[in-house]
Amino acid sequence: MAAAAVESVVVVHNVAKRHNVGTLARSATAFGVAEVVVVGRRDVSAFGSHGATSHLRFRHFSSLALARAYLKASKQAISDERGCDICGVEITDDAQPVTAHPFHRSAAFLFGNEGTGLSQKECEICDFFVYIPQYGGGTASLNVTVAASIVLHHFAVWAGFPERGREGNKFIVADRPQGHSRGLYCTDSIEAVIEERKMQKENACDILEENGSSHPQESNGLDLMFTD
Repeated sequence: MAAAAVESVVVVHNVAKRHNVGTLARSATAFGVAEVVVVGRRDVSAFGSHGATSHLRFRHFSSLALARAYLKASKQAISDERGCDICGVEITDDAQPVTAHPFHRSAAFLFGNEGTGLSQKECEICDFFVYIPQYGGGTASLNVTVAASIVLHHFAVWAGFPERGREGNKFIVADRPQGHSRGLYCTDSIEAVIEERKMQKENACDILEENGSSHPQESNGLDLMFTD
């Protein structure tokens, strides 16, 4: 069993099929994910989530560099930031089987594009990699939402997350959090918005290199909406 107070985070970047994000959100709520970090494009879809997005916190960053800075920063250093190991879910030479539970603390999981897997830039921000062992010869890989469900379940088991109560043949769904309207991205405080902009300035060189632009992008996460 893991140490107390570990969390899991899902990082969404470069997902080819936008409706997969809604399905992924449903799995994220089922397996105790604390937050979904969306990088780059904002027009992700809640289709397939069955209301799960109302029980998740979403945070947007314009670049992988900003997302990494947020995920890696120590909670003791800046209370609004996390301090996670970034785990790439990909079949690489040094990837470990997820069944071995090679986790040490809170983890942010980055899943590959459905067709091409993780890009070089995505791999560069990862601390380690896991893969899902397969035992049949009929397919080369799994759908990203299926892979996410398997990996997040394994992390929840390792972390010792308490199992949700059941009622009949279903798990009990929590009440929708107060003040959380469907479709709204993360409801960051003004302080969090200021902190993100501060991070953008500090990482300006990385952002320019990644975006190929002379003007850093900004997002406060307050006016972003899911598309249906």
